[in-house]
Parts: sequence; structure tokens; C-alpha cells
Amino acid sequence: MELRHLRSFVTLAHELHFSRAAERLNIVQPALSGQIKSLEDELGVQLFLRDRRSVSLTEVGRVFLPQAQATLDQADTALRVARRAEQGDIGELRISFVSSVIPEILPNVIRKLRAQYPKLQLHFHDMSTPRQIDALNHGRIDFGFLRLPVNAPSLHIELILEEPFVVVLPESHPLAAQKAIDVVALQDEPLLFLDRSAAPGYSDALLGALSAAGLVLNIVQEFAELSTMVGLVASHLGLAIVPSSVAISLPSKTVARPLLHLSHRSQLGVAWKGKLNKVGSSFRDFCHEDAV
Repeated sequence: MELRHLRSFVTLAHELHFSRAAERLNIVQPALSGQIKSLEDELGVQLFLRDRRSVSLTEVGRVFLPQAQATLDQADTALRVARRAEQGDIGELRISFVSSVIPEILPNVIRKLRAQYPKLQLHFHDMSTPRQIDALNHGRIDFGFLRLPVNAPSLHIELILEEPFVVVLPESHPLAAQKAIDVVALQDEPLLFLDRSAAPGYSDALLGALSAAGLVLNIVQEFAELSTMVGLVASHLGLAIVPSSVAISLPSKTVARPLLHLSHRSQLGVAWKGKLNKVGSSFRDFCHEDAV
């Protein structure tokens, strides 16, 4: 059933005159007659009694009129809601992230988004990279901040942050006296590492780069979050090699030092699936504005 046929029916029901109804609808009278006939044929009922002198509603037409009007009203409401959602006046945005993006990017993006779309509801989810990919593919979230690289051909992924790695160590550690530490100086040091299940591409790339730099890894424990690794360095459980932004806020009695002879850099991307609306485009642009 086409909305234009319902609109023609409602207009004719109010006017009870084909010429006036056609004029209100901005169509020619034969087109209006054709639409009414198509609607009656589709419904299998007669909606109007008409002759050369008059037009009137049948009993079926009188019963059908408020239902047709309600359908048109609902369609108009749906259109207004869709347009308001496109403009960001209503609606929601579901954002997922790995926790280490919070200090560097996420707060500024949220502030800008709230300033431009104050009525937009924001929902946040802390997820590992593989869980984010699954949630994006199944429509449970709208955007995700992922540790790169990832293999997700169904998603749009853009690089928003690239940064060097540092090593976090207790301030009492002998290597802490150096301004920068050669990566091979970490030989035989106990290392805390990110569990591969949390970000497979990130872990594989870092392990490969460290091995290529000549470091034989001595991984003593793996964790699901980079921030957890950094927090445990103060306990002398081990040293942590992390992206530099993760080391912005360090626990007491720990320091971070740049790594020499490690050209590999950490990459963070923002991902989504499908075509972006106005709000989504703004979110993506804000991510790039705050990229480092």
C-alpha cells in the first residue's frame, strides 16, 4: 500500500470533489482517479460512491478514513524523527574503546560531540579489539577504537593515532638512570605483555618487531589491559613495553623511558560499519582532530 494512495484517499474524503482534491494534491484529476481505483483494487473494497454529480464515502470508506489518517500521521512523525536524528537533535551513539584511549583522545572527542549535539545520548563500552569487531559487525555498537592492525574487511577503519613505544620500569631499576634505553638492554628482564587475545594484530606486530631488533623476550605474565601492566610495574613484577600515551599517568615510583632501535610504532584506529550520517561523520572528524 503506497502512502500517496492513502494521501489521495484522505484528501478526497475531506473534499468529496475530484477537481478540488486533485488541485490540493497538485496532480491532474485522471491521476487522482487512478490512484483511488488502485487503492480500492488493492483493498478489495469500494471506498467511494460516485456519479457525475456527487462523491460520497461508502460505509467502508468512513471506517477506513481514521485508520488511513493515522497511518499518514505516523509516517510524517517517522520522517520528522529520522530528520531530527540525522541532525543530531535526538538519537544515540554507541562507542566502544580499549581503555588506554581514555587519556589521549576520548575526552576531547566527547566534549566536542556534546557541544555540537547536546541532546544526543552517548553510550560507552570498554571492549577488547576482537570483541569490538564482533560488536560492530552485528550492529551492537556504532564506533570502536581498535588496536591495529586488524583483519576486518567488512569494516571501515581509519588510523587516528601513531606513537612510539616506551618501557615502564621501577624508578629504582638500574636502567631507570638512562634517558633512553636500547631495546636489547631488556634482554633477560622480566616483561609484562598484553595477552594476544586482547589485540592479536597489535601483539603479533610488536613481538615481531622486538625479535627483529634482537631482543629475546622473557615474558613472565600476560594481561588483558595495558593499564594493568603499567600499574603492576611498581610491584617489581616486571617491566612493561607500552605505547607512549599509556605511560602519561604512571603509578608512583615508576618511570617511562623511550626505546632505542625500535622503529615499530603503535597504531590506533577508529572503526565503523556502513554509511555514516551527519552525527557519525562529525564523530569521525573529531577523532582525527584530536589525533596525535
